[in-house]
Amino acid sequence: MPVHIVDVAEFYAPLGGGVKTYIDAKFAYAHRVGARLTVLAPGPENRDEPRPGGLVRYLRSPAIPFDRRYHLFARLRPLYDQLDALAPDIVEASSFMLGALAVATWRGPTARRARRALVLHADFVAQHPQTWFRKLLPPAIVDAACFWYWAYLGGLARAFDTVVAGTRWMAERVRRQAGIEAVVVPWGVDLDLFHPSRRDLALRAELLRSLGLPEDGILLLGVGRHHHEKRWPMLFEAVARAGRAAPVAMVQVGDGFRRGRIEAAARAAGNVRLLGRVADRRAMARLMASADALVHASRAETFGLVASEALASGLPLVLPDAGGCTDVADPAWAETYRSGSSRAAARAILRLVARDPCQLRAAAVRGRATRILSTHEHFERLFALYDRTPPSGADPLPLPSATPLPAAA
Repeated sequence: MPVHIVDVAEFYAPLGGGVKTYIDAKFAYAHRVGARLTVLAPGPENRDEPRPGGLVRYLRSPAIPFDRRYHLFARLRPLYDQLDALAPDIVEASSFMLGALAVATWRGPTARRARRALVLHADFVAQHPQTWFRKLLPPAIVDAACFWYWAYLGGLARAFDTVVAGTRWMAERVRRQAGIEAVVVPWGVDLDLFHPSRRDLALRAELLRSLGLPEDGILLLGVGRHHHEKRWPMLFEAVARAGRAAPVAMVQVGDGFRRGRIEAAARAAGNVRLLGRVADRRAMARLMASADALVHASRAETFGLVASEALASGLPLVLPDAGGCTDVADPAWAETYRSGSSRAAARAILRLVARDPCQLRAAAVRGRATRILSTHEHFERLFALYDRTPPSGADPLPLPSATPLPAAA
């Protein structure tokens, strides 16, 4: 009988970012190998969306007030009911919120037969407290102040048969902060789509002209949502600083609830152009291969997919010294800088600009071959991990006494 995986995916949304890209690739792999995947996701209404390889089942849930593309599960009972009815062989949880709590506290005969996997898709502390207090407190102090969260995550993980991290950086972070031993299964990239051969010099020249630079200028690319943890204003300031010393400009792809502030930061920089959301994956791959380097600022990445896609496209990288993107940072094709510092980021950009571009791109192409897995290889490793992970028989966590369990709608 084909394996049935249920992914309780709290941050899957039709207009989402890396999590959506990842789960859509998992559907394609499940379809290819004859597995069945059901994604339980919060949404504006109860709705099934069939996919090759399974379906997305949206459960009516409240929207996040500041970003209404995303919703959050509000009740445990509907999730328990869905898990009982679906009777999965493997159930994944990929958030630290109610979705993961539902999987950790699910009980009964159906629950005892299922294998439970906690897949680390988010770093709450890096995304939020470390970003909110970045001008007041160093990251290590914020981590220490969030001991309550790390204790919660460590306790949550004990209810799962395996914990999966997409990067060595994230695995080490949860080991150090929460005492969790995670298995590293590096995230994969569509290596046919993201390829150096998609480089389009005419597109590059057009973008440079739109930024007031000649063809021998340096075109930087940034990709990510307009959210605070991406730290775009800091990066735009760094690009502006670098632009005063070298013919450097940047295009940025993405959208989000902080669009107004990001637009103001781009205008202030003067050498940054916002392209908005690029939904067409082929267009995104062409754009990525046509830039001269990827620049990034978030220290909250758990699997660093954008840096992997850029390296797969043959791009050199400018990355912060923290976060999941560091897994693909190598001196042969990357410059790193002290996270959160626009001065340090500007210096890293200028160091990269001063290097031989042909040597950099050749090194990036070698890195593509040695450091990046394909999506097929990633899911092959992940499904093999699940296959050799028997149910541990661990007791589910006790039900939280403060959480109401109303009947399913």
